[in-house]
Formats: sequence, C-alpha cells, structure tokens
Amino acid sequence: MPVPDFIIELREKVGHSMLWLSGATAVVLRSSNDGEQVLLVRRADDGAWSPVAGIVDPGEDPHVTAIREAAEEAGVEIEVERLAWLNVTEPVVYANGDVTQYIDHTFRCRWVAGDPVPHDGEATDAAFFSLDALPEMPDHYLERIMMAVEDRPDTVLGRRA
Repeated sequence: MPVPDFIIELREKVGHSMLWLSGATAVVLRSSNDGEQVLLVRRADDGAWSPVAGIVDPGEDPHVTAIREAAEEAGVEIEVERLAWLNVTEPVVYANGDVTQYIDHTFRCRWVAGDPVPHDGEATDAAFFSLDALPEMPDHYLERIMMAVEDRPDTVLGRRA
C-alpha cells in the first residue's frame, strides 16, 4: 500500500507512535436484476475483502476522498449520497510497528460508471457482490457496509451500544 508523503514526513518525526488520522470509506451500491450489490476490493496488503477506503489528504474533504479512492482502487466513478456513519476505529498496528487510529467517515455511495478492476496496486481484485452473498471479511468492514445499507435518514454518530 502506498503511504502518502505527509504520513512519511510525520513518521520521520514521531516514529511508530500513535497517529490520529481521518479516513473515508465508500460503500458503493448499485441495483441489478439480482437486487442490490456492493463494490468490494481485495486489499493487496492483507488479502481481505473490504469496501473502498483511504486516508483523507490534508485539506481534502472526506467525501472527495471517497470519490478519489473509488477511482484509484477500483477504476469506477461514483456519487456520494450521504454520510452514513462517523466513528472512531480501534487502533491499528501495522506490520512495521506503526500505530494509527482513524476517525472514519462512512459514506453511502451510488455507482455511476465503470467496470471495477484493480487500478492502482492497492487492490488485487475488485467486484460487485450481492448483499446476500458477501465474501468473508473482517467485522469492521461488514459493519460499515451494513450501516450504509441501512440507509437511515440521520448520520449515526459513534459506536452502537
């Protein structure tokens, strides 16, 4: 996974210490003859299926990150419908010892155009899956999908009890 330059610069100063970063998750949905489908990518770093997600660049609006990441990771054009969930992730410890925690903006998005294909090396596969036939994935990714699919009229703030 390519690490953004601003994180490399921060790591030179703080080493492996906790970094508090903003993230964006794009739960991209489309309707098909078989019902609603969700776009998933197979992550290159750990092989897990997940919705499209990425780090918000300095000065970038999180919804723009979702659009950018969908194009970069899966080669598709999307439209952000709304913010579905705003929450803080558990701390993430990477293989090199770096520790990060994210404020994640999970967006409900609509597919506009493009056939999903791995595009920038961050994913090894990209495809739409029926909501009733999702591949195995970590619970935190499944939770983001379900939160967006739920399509509540309000944004869920924080963890559910």
